[in-house]
Amino acid sequence: MKYSAVILAAGKGVRMVSKLPKVLHPVAGKPMVAHVINQVKAAGIENIILVVGSGRQEVEEAMSGEQVHFVVQEQQLGTGHALMQARTAAKHSEQVLVLAGDTPLLKPEMLKKLIQFHEQQKAVATVLSCEAEDPFGYGRIIRNQEGFLECIVEEKDADVSQKAIKEINSGIYCFNTGIIFDKLANLNNNNSQGEYYLTEVIEILKKENKQVAVYLSPDSESIHGINDRQQLAYAESILRQRINIQLMKEGVSIVDPLTTFIDSEVKIGNDTVILPFTMIEGKTVIGTNCRIGPSSRISSSLIGNNVNIESSRILEAKIGDDCNIGPYAYLRPGAVLHSGVKIGDFVEIKKSVIGENSKIPHLSYVGDAQVGKGVNIGAGTITCNYDGFNKYNTVLEDGVFIGSNSNLVAPVKIGKNSYTGAGSTITRDVEEDSLAVERAAQKNIIGWAKRIKKQ
Repeated sequence: MKYSAVILAAGKGVRMVSKLPKVLHPVAGKPMVAHVINQVKAAGIENIILVVGSGRQEVEEAMSGEQVHFVVQEQQLGTGHALMQARTAAKHSEQVLVLAGDTPLLKPEMLKKLIQFHEQQKAVATVLSCEAEDPFGYGRIIRNQEGFLECIVEEKDADVSQKAIKEINSGIYCFNTGIIFDKLANLNNNNSQGEYYLTEVIEILKKENKQVAVYLSPDSESIHGINDRQQLAYAESILRQRINIQLMKEGVSIVDPLTTFIDSEVKIGNDTVILPFTMIEGKTVIGTNCRIGPSSRISSSLIGNNVNIESSRILEAKIGDDCNIGPYAYLRPGAVLHSGVKIGDFVEIKKSVIGENSKIPHLSYVGDAQVGKGVNIGAGTITCNYDGFNKYNTVLEDGVFIGSNSNLVAPVKIGKNSYTGAGSTITRDVEEDSLAVERAAQKNIIGWAKRIKKQ
């Protein structure tokens, strides 16, 4: 059967107390609704419809690369009203899967089982339910004496006995497309919220003796919805635990998973060790046999094999094989390190290419520079790349040795195998195989200290 998926993402999310639309709050590095979209795709559904409303421009911009269709719910009048907006976009499918955009813990296996059950039961509607220890906030599944679905009662409309029921409505459904959209026209809003509940369609279908099924899933964790920051933190902890477990299954050593935070799109090679208090974010790719941490933060970077990064910040950088970084190094966007590079403590690299086997051991700033192979940059060296108006480039060719505490005033070029004397401020190009020294001659004043002490 051909399916469409309708993801409801139009709500304001008032309890988040945020200017950001609820479904855009990140979980493990990407918006919660992006997780839902990805799991629906993994379940095999290609036609995905996102119902947007509150903050719709932000949601559409954030999800513009996800290949989904957007439909607008101008007024947020409930889940039934939201689904009505998708009628045209879903009309070419036989069945429609409906789910919420605030359930980032969903698994494609659960969705596949729901679809399979729906088809096996030959149902016009199937509700996904589960049993929750704390069912507060969810609609309750009310069954008759034979155990079949009688109705679904929302939390705010439930009486005391109904609130004690632990089987909850997940908010995920399968419907026959033609039937569901016809029945939506019959909904009313005679309830405490004045909204059109999608659950009322279930009652309409039952009254017409249509086949309505309930798939009771054993996995209550995956349908966890997010309405506030506390629930967001819970989902974050679960998803990151899943990520760490999967990486460890793939051969990555994570010394302390509880203090290691890895985003969902990160890729890490086997035999790499991640030490505690490390964050790896964005679409970072790390090779094999690396050692990362402790206390390192890496964002959207490419890292080769056999790399050691200790207590450092890496942001949108590219690091080749066999490099050693840190401790306390800072690689900023545009930093490119070829193989065998050493970046030591309190070194900052910005928008610079560092050639093979070059070393910047400590206490240096290198920005807007092209550094060749086998270069050594002494402690306390800086590239003076900004004159207050423009940025300029520094070029250090292969084999250059920069003495400690040198200032390289860009634009400047140091030729192959040349040296600069310690403490020099270099403002002019230096030819190959040369020594550049720029500092005043040392002058010793005999007896000066003794005279000062007498005064």
